Amino acid sequence: MIPPIANNFVAGETAPGALDHVASLNDDGVKGILNLLGEHYDERQPADEDADQYIELVKEIDRSGLDCAISVKPSQIGLDVGDDVFVENLERIVAAGDDHGVFVWVDMEDYTTTDVTLDAYERLVTDHEGGVGVCTQANLKRTPEDLERLAPLPGKVRLVKGAYSEPESVSYKKKERVNEAYRDCLELMFEEFDGGIGVGSHDPAMIDYAKDLHDEYGTDYEVQMLMGVRDDAQRDLAAEGVPMWQYIPYGDKWFSYFYRRVRERKENALFAVRAVLS
Repeated sequence: MIPPIANNFVAGETAPGALDHVASLNDDGVKGILNLLGEHYDERQPADEDADQYIELVKEIDRSGLDCAISVKPSQIGLDVGDDVFVENLERIVAAGDDHGVFVWVDMEDYTTTDVTLDAYERLVTDHEGGVGVCTQANLKRTPEDLERLAPLPGKVRLVKGAYSEPESVSYKKKERVNEAYRDCLELMFEEFDGGIGVGSHDPAMIDYAKDLHDEYGTDYEVQMLMGVRDDAQRDLAAEGVPMWQYIPYGDKWFSYFYRRVRERKENALFAVRAVLS
C-alpha cells in the first residue's frame, strides 16, 4: 500500500520529476513549493549535502522559469548537529535564492526549535530585505506573541494549525481550541501585517474566514495546501484569483517521511486515509 499512497503525496524521487509536477500545476494556475525529503540528521555531512541539493534546486528553478519556491526543515540542514550548522547552511540557501530570484520558506518543527528558527529567520529576512518566509503554528500558546514580533519584517509568514504532539504546557490539545487559536492568529495577521500572509490550511472554514478578513482589511494573502489533499479545491481557488501554492515533497526518503508523520499523531494517519479516499 505504501507506494501508491506515496504517489499521491510525493512528486517522485528526483528534482526533474518534481519540477515536471510543478509545471503541470502552473498550467492550472497553481504555484509550487518544493521540499526535498529529509530531517533529523545528527551528522554534518548529510546536512551539508542536502543544503547543496537545495542550492542546485534553486538554480534549476531559475533556469526552468517555473513559478516555484522551496521550503527547508531546520533539522534537515543541521539543527540537530548544532545551531551554527543550521544557520550556516540556511544562509547559503537563502543567498542562492536571492541570487536566482527563488523564494525560500523555513519550515517549523517541534516547539524546542522555535526560538532558534525565528532568530535565524529574523536576521536573514532583514539582511536580504525579504525573499524568505517562516512557518508558525497556531496550536502553540506563544504564537500570537511571535506574530507580533514578525509583523514588521519584510518576509512572509505561513500559519498552520500544527502537526506535532506538543506538551500541554505549551500547546492547545483540543481541536476546538486549536481552531479558535487559528482564527485569532489569522485576524491578528490580517490586521497588523502589510501582506505576506500564508494561510496553510485545508480547512474550508479557515480559508473562507481568510477571504472575509481580506475583504475587511485588504491585506494580501495566499493559500498553501499539501500535494494530494483537496487538489480540485486548489485549482478552484486559483481559478477564483486566490494565490494558490501547493507544498510538494519529493526525494528517496518518502518512506521515513510517511512513517514519522503517522507516528507523530493519530490525527495524521486519519488525515492521510481521508485524503486518499476522497
